[in-house]
Amino acid sequence: MPRRPVRVLLAAVLALAAVLAAACSGGGGAAPEGPTRVVETDLGPVTVPVSPQRVVATGYAVPALIEAGVPLVGISTWTRGTALMSADERATYDRVEKVGADQAAETDYEKVAATDPDLIVIGVPRPVLADVDVARLQSIAPVVAIGPNTPSDWRELTRRQADAAGRLAAFDDARTRYEQKAAALRAKYAPVLAGRTFGHVGGYGRVAAGTFHREYAGSWGTNIAGDVGVTYVGEPTVKGGGSKDSSEYPALEELPAKLGSVDSITYSVRADGTPSDAVRAVLENPLWQTLPAVQAGRVYPLARTEAATYETANRTLDSVDQALAPLLASPTS
Repeated sequence: MPRRPVRVLLAAVLALAAVLAAACSGGGGAAPEGPTRVVETDLGPVTVPVSPQRVVATGYAVPALIEAGVPLVGISTWTRGTALMSADERATYDRVEKVGADQAAETDYEKVAATDPDLIVIGVPRPVLADVDVARLQSIAPVVAIGPNTPSDWRELTRRQADAAGRLAAFDDARTRYEQKAAALRAKYAPVLAGRTFGHVGGYGRVAAGTFHREYAGSWGTNIAGDVGVTYVGEPTVKGGGSKDSSEYPALEELPAKLGSVDSITYSVRADGTPSDAVRAVLENPLWQTLPAVQAGRVYPLARTEAATYETANRTLDSVDQALAPLLASPTS
């Protein structure tokens, strides 16, 4: 009888160890083979292969892992960013099996399983992770969930995604080139940006609802221009966490209230320079012409604002440079 508590305690310890091992391996029966290491994810620590050879990527992880040269066997679609890809990146994107659409809820789990991955990297925003059947994916392969909470999070999350897939060197090279280019442009435009206040019209307004997309510092359309020294002022009337801390969707009738106090305005356009329907609704609204910045001609279109990796952000810097070039020719404009 005295030995029974020892046996019970031993059994409890072994059970706990089994649970922890399952958690670290990503769950289910998907423990990786060969050399492994542990990475931190939105789901906690996960054990992954040191050099994965068959990787599935979704959401923001798609462009990041394509650029890093990760051996991909399946990806979700990433239609918002295909226009920003290089020819080689686009060729890889087109070639790799699609295992889901742009929305996390549209993941095809049978297709994921059919690719026989040794690692799955989920790059969806954290609030959207609830739309993914993580347990089902964990039964297929170790799952690394690393997604953004705010639009500007792409800098750190792409690093963590590349690291999880064993391709950190390629990431570091792209980041260095971006930081050097941004610093050069910041010095180039410092004399003409000093003291200017900017507002931004983003590309995600809802035309049918009669709203426009007002973006502030750190949002999709502003975070890269901010690295060049563009100062975006103001903040949403109501902050709701995540992207709602840096952007909002006021009615078009509020254009004067939301953009009337800035002396310069940028707005998002497609990679070919044309505005989306949401932006066109703003540009064609009679109230747009009443804004002081518009009347003074201090309005600048920004292309490639959807960038969410250092490679694509390098191309966005070129677009920012092109948009701001008139300031150097006419500093008072």
